[in-house]
Amino acid sequence: MLDLKGYGWMLWDGLQITLLVGVCALLVAIVMGMIGAWGKLARNPLARLAADTYTTVIRGVPELVLLLLIYYGTPTLIQNVASGMGYDIIININSFVTGVWTLGFIYGAFSTEVFRGAILAVPKGQVEAAYAAGMNRAQMVRRILLPQVWRFALPGLGNVWMVLMKATALVSLIQLPELTRYAFIGAGNTKLYFSFFFAASLIYLGITIASMLGQQRIEAWARRGTREA
Repeated sequence: MLDLKGYGWMLWDGLQITLLVGVCALLVAIVMGMIGAWGKLARNPLARLAADTYTTVIRGVPELVLLLLIYYGTPTLIQNVASGMGYDIIININSFVTGVWTLGFIYGAFSTEVFRGAILAVPKGQVEAAYAAGMNRAQMVRRILLPQVWRFALPGLGNVWMVLMKATALVSLIQLPELTRYAFIGAGNTKLYFSFFFAASLIYLGITIASMLGQQRIEAWARRGTREA
């Protein structure tokens, strides 16, 4: 049993913030992924260019660099621009909001490819049959496309979630009191670095295992009534 010298409550509080950041960031990533997938498959060349640029830039720049750029760089940029226009302002960015939106924006790029592949996996014949049956585009998307897209996308989104959860540790660098930051604070106060970071690693591992089990159940539920090829 790990002796955390009475600081174990900090890891519990940090876990709650970590899960909240992860869930909120995943929701942002799903929305961004759906928009990005629509852009990549659109007939409009500008939409395709915007989506391709988004995924290329995000996947090509380290997550930590983007997080620090937005949290530390953006306020400075805005203040310098305002100063040049004769305004003296101070910008403070909320670390929770920054962490959620930055991680969501980053993993939205990966979700884009998940949704794009899921859309392409739906047989074109079903879409054509829906139109032939008299459905308009909105009805076809709601009744034919979306239910199957979600089923095809679930495995990929599950992987995005598990990688995203580990990436939440990065927000400790922008002063957000989540699991990793509280582990660092507890370790600094007690000098029990191995104990605190080992405990944090076990918690992250537990989240991953629970996520894998949950993903399996959700995928089994989504496949109900279908036959494997």
